[in-house]
Amino acid sequence: MTAPHKGEAPSGTGHTHGPAPEVRVPEGPVPEGPVPESLAHEGPAQGPAGNGTPPGDTGSSGPGSGSGPDSASGPGPDSDPASASGPESASASVPGSGSASGSGNPPAPPAGPRSRGPERRIPFPTVDEITRHCLSDDEPETVHVEIHLPARPEPDRLRRAFAEAMRSHPRILMRQAPSRWWRLRYEWVLTSEPDRDPVSYPGGTLEEARRRALTDCPPLESSPPFRAEVIEHEGAWVLLVTINHTALDGPACLRVVATAAQLYGGADNSPAPPPVRTPVKPRGVGADREQQPESTSHWTRPARVAADTLHPGAPGNGMLISDLPLPSRPPRAPGEPSQYTVNDQLLVATWIMVARWNQLHEEPMRPVRITMPVDDRPRTADMAIGNGTRLVEVTFGPEERELYGTLTASGAPDREAIARLLRATAARTRALKAADRPQLGFSGDLLTKPVLPVGLRAAGIRALRDAAGPWASSTLLSNIGRIPYPLDFGDAGRAQAVWFSAPGKMPRGLSVTTVSTGGRLQLALRWSHARLDDAAGQRLGALFARALASTSHTPQEAGPGTAPEGTGGQGNREQPHAPKEEPS
Repeated sequence: MTAPHKGEAPSGTGHTHGPAPEVRVPEGPVPEGPVPESLAHEGPAQGPAGNGTPPGDTGSSGPGSGSGPDSASGPGPDSDPASASGPESASASVPGSGSASGSGNPPAPPAGPRSRGPERRIPFPTVDEITRHCLSDDEPETVHVEIHLPARPEPDRLRRAFAEAMRSHPRILMRQAPSRWWRLRYEWVLTSEPDRDPVSYPGGTLEEARRRALTDCPPLESSPPFRAEVIEHEGAWVLLVTINHTALDGPACLRVVATAAQLYGGADNSPAPPPVRTPVKPRGVGADREQQPESTSHWTRPARVAADTLHPGAPGNGMLISDLPLPSRPPRAPGEPSQYTVNDQLLVATWIMVARWNQLHEEPMRPVRITMPVDDRPRTADMAIGNGTRLVEVTFGPEERELYGTLTASGAPDREAIARLLRATAARTRALKAADRPQLGFSGDLLTKPVLPVGLRAAGIRALRDAAGPWASSTLLSNIGRIPYPLDFGDAGRAQAVWFSAPGKMPRGLSVTTVSTGGRLQLALRWSHARLDDAAGQRLGALFARALASTSHTPQEAGPGTAPEGTGGQGNREQPHAPKEEPS
């Protein structure tokens, strides 16, 4: 028989109480917000296409959500966030004030008991289970969320605000039930109170906290599956949240943080209502739907980001944090849809980055394939908490082959070639977002059917993942989009910048995560040390910044009297300086 998977909890661990009656709950969406305790008996959070967020995303990534205008997630307006301003690129540091933290904070409120009454259990959704099967000690499955504030949140108030926010979103209070390999499902235990206080003021530097976010995953055996650290950084303060991606994704946790901000400061943190995106009208007589351009076959082995490291096989992830200007877009007439979105510009910039990087490393041409999370959940107080995005794969079709030489050539970019690739990519992403499919495709649902014991399914899924590794996508792009909440912490101030990062696990070995706040684009590049060392990761980040700038529409192209979308009339110069980077 197959031995239990490494890291599987032995029977009886994770509890300090005796056996309790169990209530098993069917899967289904969970309403969130200030709800009666009885609603905590509902099933797991699900997106419209299934349940959970795929590993590495987004996701969650990670995972790619947000109600922003050009998020990789579902419908949103075509208009961009506020105009990009300030220098072409800047560091992520935020000026502000605050006193030193560290020891001497008020004691944490006592954690709740491990169980009160009957245990409420729900089976792992599809994405949670597959992520759990593929866990690796070398590359922890963490999502990092970094919120920069101008002043220090008061520890006791912040702890109380988080405790109340978790009660308002009871689905986040969960831990993995002890399991044996012969059982048919992993299960989450829904707890009425946290097992531990997730908020801490550990002292030290932001760089140290970022390293912890990449190496120390919150345990699944303790509720809740995230931690929130408050760190002083260059006179300002950073709320750094680390999430176990097996349990939930970044956008779901950010919803809880927004509730905590409202409870802490009293300011309204309701999400901004997303304007309706102008639909693209089909062209041609008798056309009833837009035809998706030809795509690259999924049976074709995609390009892999060329390895560049002095330490092959090194464990863990590296990360680069950058602050970039938003790329502008062509103007549009009232009532007409945009030719393409910022998300499409990010996809094309990622294609250029991978293609040019591989050319510099003398790799043969292969098609670039990008995995993109799509999230259709509302950002209101009843947002489904858990892993809620679905994955789609973006390819670049015949345009990729035809334009490869032009777009990877040295010198100034060919604007017409980039515009052609942007228009074709926009048509593909519209079709992909509109498609109705399970989160990990039909194969993911099939692989997690509770027919065989969970230990046997785990061994099969890991073997299949290893065998299919050469066909995995080139990279993951998770565009969270515009942050819909003010994240106003009252006397601690409003969030001035926000970063997300999704795991950069092999075989891809690279993830690109973007967020838009204050008319700027916050970029987190995260890579596996088995593929890139930190010096190579910084060079790759500078290459992405140049590639993104090359997708920006210039005022000269717009013509006199017009202003490109998303810049308030201020165009971006073609070649910005490389960002001031903060490697971790």
